[in-house]
Formats: sequence, C-alpha cells, structure tokens
Amino acid sequence: MNKETEIDMKDVELNELDPEKQPITGDGQASGGEKNGSVKLKVPDDEVAFTGLSKDELMKVAGTPGWVRTRWVLLVLFWLGWVGMLAGAIVIIVQAPRCKPIPDMTWCNEGPLYQINDVEAFSGDLAGVESKLDNINQLKVKGLVLGPIHNVQKDQSITLNLQEIKPDLGTKDNLKAVLDRAHKKSISVVLDLTPNYQGNSNWFSDKNGLDDVVEKVKAAAEYWLNFGFDGIKISDLTIAASSAEWSNLRAVVQGNGTDDTKKGALMGVVEGVSAADVSQLINTTGVDIILSDLLSSKTGGVERIQAMDTLNSQQRNLGWGLGATQQKQMSAKGPKLVHLYQLLLFTMPGTPVFTYGDEIGLTAGEGSASPKMVWDLEEKPAEGAEVNETVMAIQQQRIDTRKWFISLSDLRGKERSLLHGDYYSLYSSASSLSFLRLWDQSERFITAVNWGTTEETITFKLQPTEGVELPETATVKLSTDKNLKPDDSVSLDKLVLQPGQAVLLQFPYTG
Repeated sequence: MNKETEIDMKDVELNELDPEKQPITGDGQASGGEKNGSVKLKVPDDEVAFTGLSKDELMKVAGTPGWVRTRWVLLVLFWLGWVGMLAGAIVIIVQAPRCKPIPDMTWCNEGPLYQINDVEAFSGDLAGVESKLDNINQLKVKGLVLGPIHNVQKDQSITLNLQEIKPDLGTKDNLKAVLDRAHKKSISVVLDLTPNYQGNSNWFSDKNGLDDVVEKVKAAAEYWLNFGFDGIKISDLTIAASSAEWSNLRAVVQGNGTDDTKKGALMGVVEGVSAADVSQLINTTGVDIILSDLLSSKTGGVERIQAMDTLNSQQRNLGWGLGATQQKQMSAKGPKLVHLYQLLLFTMPGTPVFTYGDEIGLTAGEGSASPKMVWDLEEKPAEGAEVNETVMAIQQQRIDTRKWFISLSDLRGKERSLLHGDYYSLYSSASSLSFLRLWDQSERFITAVNWGTTEETITFKLQPTEGVELPETATVKLSTDKNLKPDDSVSLDKLVLQPGQAVLLQFPYTG
C-alpha cells in the first residue's frame, strides 16, 4: 500500500470518530463542525426517564391495604387539624375581653363648642365670620354657637324680632353663606335666640308675658332650623323651662319623632345653680346640653371635684366653660392660667365650651365690652420698622397658646377615654385637683392641675370599691411644668406640681 492510500484511510477513520472525540482545529471548532466549549453527553440506550405510574399500575396500587390505610390516616389528620384550629379560634374569641359598647353620642359630644357672641368684635360682620371659618376649622371644633344677632331694643319686648338680623351684621344671604361653608367643614352651627340679650333680664321683666316671649322663640326656632341651623341656644334656662310653652319649644327644636321633622340640638345656659340642681334640670327640661358656670363660681379644688363627681354620669348633656356662660374669655380667671384651664376643660367629663379668643389667650374686655379678636399672628414687622419687643413677646405667646389649644383638641378627638370615658376623682385641695379618665381597653389619662401660688404634692388615690387600679408609673403626655417633660416617666406614688402648672399623664390598659 502506498503512502497516499494510507493517508486516505486515516482520514476516513478520523471522520468516523464521534464528534466529541474529534480533535479541535485551530479556529476553535471541532473537525465535526461543533463550536469550542460545547459538551454533549450521550445517554445510554438502556437508561429510561421516570414518567410515573400508568393508570393501570396506579389502580393496582390504590387498592392495596397499605395505601388504603395511608389515605385514611391522612384524611383523619386533616379533619382533626381543621377541627382543632376551629376550636382554638372559638376559645380565643370566648376568652378575649369584650369591647365595651360605644355610648350614644351627638355632634355636641364629639368636640369643643366655639361661641361667637359678638360678631362685630370677632370679624366685623357675617361675611367676616365666613372668611374666618378656615381658621376656626383648624381648632378642630365641632360646633359654632353664633349670636345673638336678632333685632331688639334693650328691655323693650315690643321691638323683639327674632327672625330679622341686625342690619349692621349683614344679610340673610351672608348668614346662609356662613352655614353652607361651616357644614362643608363638618361644623354644626347653633343660633343663640336669647330674647333680651342686651337688657337686664334675658326674658324681660314681665313674668306675665313670659309665655308670649317663649312662643316667639318657638316660632323663630322653627324658622331658623328650616333656614339651616343645627340647634338653638337660650340663656336663663330655669326661667324658660317654667313657661307653659316650654314643651312646645322643645318639640319644635328636637322634633316630635316623625321622619319629616328636623331634629336640632337644644342648648340651655344656667348661672348660680348648684351641681345637684343642674343634674335635675338635665332630667326635667330634656335639653341636649346645659352650660353651667360651676367651674367659674367654684374656685376651690374640693368644690370643683365635688361638682364633677355629681355630674360625671350625665357628661353627654353637660357643657363646661370658664367665662363661657357670661360670654367672656377665660383669661378673666387669670391670663397666666390659660394653658392650665384649657387642659382642664379638654379632659373633664363633658363638652368644653370656649368663647372666641380663648384659643390665643385673648384678654377679656372691660365691663360688658367684648375684646376685638386678634388675627394675623404670624405677621412679621415691615422691613426697617422698629421692633417692639413687648408686642413681639405677646404675639409669640398667643401663637404658642393656639398650638397648645389645637394639640389638646386633637388629642380629645382621638382618645376614647377623653371623649366619653369613665371618670374617677383622685385628689383635691384648696387650689388643685386630679382625676382619671379611662375607657375599656384604651389608653388611660390622669389630669392634675395646680392653680395655686405654691407647689402642690399630689397623691393619687382611688377608692377600693371602684374596681380600678393605678400602675406604679405613668408617662407625661402634655405638661406646662418645666420639671415634667413629655415622655418622662413619673411615679404615681406622689407628684410635685409647681404653682400655676398642669400635667396630663398617660398609661396603657393592661387587662
């Protein structure tokens, strides 16, 4: 065999090799055309992939005793697990503490009431009231008490016209705009229909004509409720309730139970009446809310606590104010105590009622004069103008007071314990008091205030029969006392409170 024949035979043998075994050429490919790096595995012909049991094979296995037992065991385990989970859920539901039902509440109970008794001093006229509703809404109030705004000459019952607005305050269109905008902001509006609000007697001095005046108030109440108001306020409730027309007035305002009758809120004001008599008036007059002067007339902590003890069970029909009954600002009780009294009013059992300006600590007017409301608190002096340090300090104080007011209003609206919670008195002295507010499983709050001129050591004590226990410590939520800062933990064994200071403590429900 010559050399050419040998070379040809080698080429044939090389070409017959498996591609995996062929040598790699210089261009990175095997001589069989495969690229460099690719690997091919050849599966033996006798290796078969597992495809599971066929139907016939499965049917043969399914009937065997072992498989039947396995299926029954798995089925029993499944149902035992399901029943166990169901039983566990039932046990958890049964053993879990039940939530206390929320009491029936009206809009009067859901937030503070803000009264504008002098429209001219507040904003000039009714159009001005409408322009200030955004500012009022920031205070998180739920109700606006407006007026009186009707026409009447002092002590002249013959001039009484409860369905007409004083011309210098604006028109009925202006009033309608106030109502519409307030309602868009979820603020209800109550109209003060106290007849002789500028005179010596709110119901005039002629007792024989009382029924006639109440009759006029009834007719006006019907008119203004149809106009869009959400309630009616009257002063000297004890006098009005003695009239033979009182039940008719109530029916007009609160409705007679028919679907086509608008139900409004009836608000009454009393002065110089004891807590026991206020309680009786709530039961006998049927008003939705009574605003009393108990907090103003009672200056001692023991007296104030006793009034709260007497009335706390009727808190949904009770309004508290400092100066509000006389339509005065709370600063009359002491300008330096405004923060303290704001905290007290927002945490007491009942509805807090404020007069315009209370949110900034506006100084009360002299005599019967109403102070002019101050706006534009954030306004800065003009560039180059002389800065009056005293004026700037007062302005900053008003800003801080307003922020404090809003923080309290916001907290009361969020916390059930403060909104409608149970009340327990803890401590009282000549110039201080403390009480507990709690509701079901919600956060609990302790209010402690000292309006005296010396520091007070407050000891918190509950009666054993009340079935409530205090923890060893609580957390400071809000405070005017520089020694008690927010988030500080304090002992409830005793608490030292500086003169003219207030603190709100918080602790959780523990079961």
